[in-house]
Amino acid sequence: MPVQMPPKNKKEFSWGRFSKTLSFWILILLIPVVLIQLTGAKSEASKQISYTQYRDALQRDNIAKVTIVAGKTINGNFKQRETIAGSADVKNFSVRLPVENSEHEVDALNDKGVMIDAKDANASVMAWVLNFLPWLLFIGFYLFLFKQMQAGGNKAFSFGKSKAKLLSGDTPKITFADVAGADEAKQELQEIIEFLRDPQKFTKLGGRLPKGALLVGPPGTGKTLLAKAVAGEAARPFFSMSGSDFVEMFVGVGASRVRDLFEQGKAHAPCIIFIDEIDAVGRHRGAGLGGGHDEREQTLNQLLVEMDGFESNDGVILIAATNRPDVLDPALLRPGRFDRQIVVDAPDLRGREGILKVHLRNKPIADDVNITTLARGTPGMAGADLANLVNEAALWAVRMNHDKIYMSDLEDAKDKVMLGAERKSMVMKDEERKLTAYHEAGHAICAMRVKGNDPLHKVTIVPRGRALGLAFTLPEDDRVSVTRQQLEAVLVMSYGGRAAEELIFGYDRVTTGAASDIQKATSIARRYVTQWGLSDAIGPILVGDNEQELFLGREIQHRREVSEQTAQLVDAEVKRVIDRSYERAKETLTQHIELLHQVAAALLDRETLSREDIEMLSRGDSLPPRTSGAPPTAAAPVPSPVLEPRRTNPPLLGGPEPSPA
Repeated sequence: MPVQMPPKNKKEFSWGRFSKTLSFWILILLIPVVLIQLTGAKSEASKQISYTQYRDALQRDNIAKVTIVAGKTINGNFKQRETIAGSADVKNFSVRLPVENSEHEVDALNDKGVMIDAKDANASVMAWVLNFLPWLLFIGFYLFLFKQMQAGGNKAFSFGKSKAKLLSGDTPKITFADVAGADEAKQELQEIIEFLRDPQKFTKLGGRLPKGALLVGPPGTGKTLLAKAVAGEAARPFFSMSGSDFVEMFVGVGASRVRDLFEQGKAHAPCIIFIDEIDAVGRHRGAGLGGGHDEREQTLNQLLVEMDGFESNDGVILIAATNRPDVLDPALLRPGRFDRQIVVDAPDLRGREGILKVHLRNKPIADDVNITTLARGTPGMAGADLANLVNEAALWAVRMNHDKIYMSDLEDAKDKVMLGAERKSMVMKDEERKLTAYHEAGHAICAMRVKGNDPLHKVTIVPRGRALGLAFTLPEDDRVSVTRQQLEAVLVMSYGGRAAEELIFGYDRVTTGAASDIQKATSIARRYVTQWGLSDAIGPILVGDNEQELFLGREIQHRREVSEQTAQLVDAEVKRVIDRSYERAKETLTQHIELLHQVAAALLDRETLSREDIEMLSRGDSLPPRTSGAPPTAAAPVPSPVLEPRRTNPPLLGGPEPSPA
């Protein structure tokens, strides 16, 4: 059976073929004009003669007829051929008149009985082009605009077109197998995908297709990655764009793009539309200086109407992502528009293990790599932080000429990401180095001897970032809440460095190196009193901070919720908490003054000590000899230094910062 070819689309229009045809006809029209200009209307070439030769021939009555061209040139014929400037048998001549439109020349020709004719000058090609150039430009510009309007996109006359990109089949796919640490979010989005694939499965019990899902979470937790996974799993048209793509300088463009976006969605329904950083267009209305006519607010109004307005958009699901849900308009968050708000928070221990496995699965890793230990050492890290950590480890392994990524490479990369790069080239005086050693030793001893602190992991006097040294702890597990005992222990540890300086070097030689510790401890103490209700004098009430400035799309003001008397009581209570912590730090270090000297001396010798090293010193044992810088092996796993969780209080305690000049 012969194969029937599909009929050709008669509406197809080839601009390449059209331009070739247009160029051909323009060339056909120009050729005759050029030929006329080159050949003129003469059958025989004319000899250019001087005006004197012309007057001499006229006096001898040897001129038969002439043609005066534009009153400036005379083209004529001799009665008898003449020899002029060595040229014999000259029949036709041409002469330039010294005076244009001279009546004397006409009278002289009439006296000799010469036949006279006159005509205007022939138009040149350039003159012809200049005459028709405006029309050519107008026609060309019209054809260009017509072509741009047919092409669409973000070109001329298409400002109101949506900039959403429709993911094609050849786009590299990311699936849910590439996403870890967000099991609840994956489950919610998986349900939406199944709804698109088999809507009867859900509608048979009266369910309806959700209009929208809002991904909310801190930066780097994987909101955009989840959207890419939805695009890879959905097997349905997927439009992707940013919230900033709607708003332009032209009024009404954003609303027009919203309309065009949903028109494209309805044409491809069922489909998914993803808007990243929706807070760029979805901020609370009434906050702009332009009032209700603000371009951004018009765009938001159109988005609200398209999501749940008079005209339904069945089969179009909107997924959006933001890390600023507090600034979004309430009308955008109500059910019927964004039916689901999916929280994508920082991963827990199991989630971090899964994320590390995803990023390490295609990399050559050594046998000593312990992903669980690495995950325990990175509390509070988001997915983007862990991806950066693995990438830094790979770069560090290449720098160290390793054939694989060892655990030590991951540890070094983690220290660099969390603490900053080592500044080994920084030259410190012996006195400053000694002061830093006692400062960090004070932190370390308070961390170990005050109940409530996380186990100390490492203390070092190697400068990192802006700190001259660091003492940090290893949380035993992911912490959601913090007790009063833990907070007070962290405050004591915060002032351990400053207390050690005062005990060893004296009151007058205390330095500014504890500025960072004091700042962080004061912040914890103020929240201890005003927000967490842990102060006996204030009680369990929320006391507003009169220095906090609000700008959530509703107002710009300074909050003032307490009286002057209460504010003074808060300041006095904060000072009492800090003074008590500082005194406890001095008492702890005084009780363990010998250990303080031993730890400081060991730091000056080794620069970095672990908790086990300090415990050996407290028992009176000698430290083992330092290991050489041999490459890591599978039989020598490296412990995991970590920071305090970033999402909890207390924060990381650093060493003294460089003193101001």
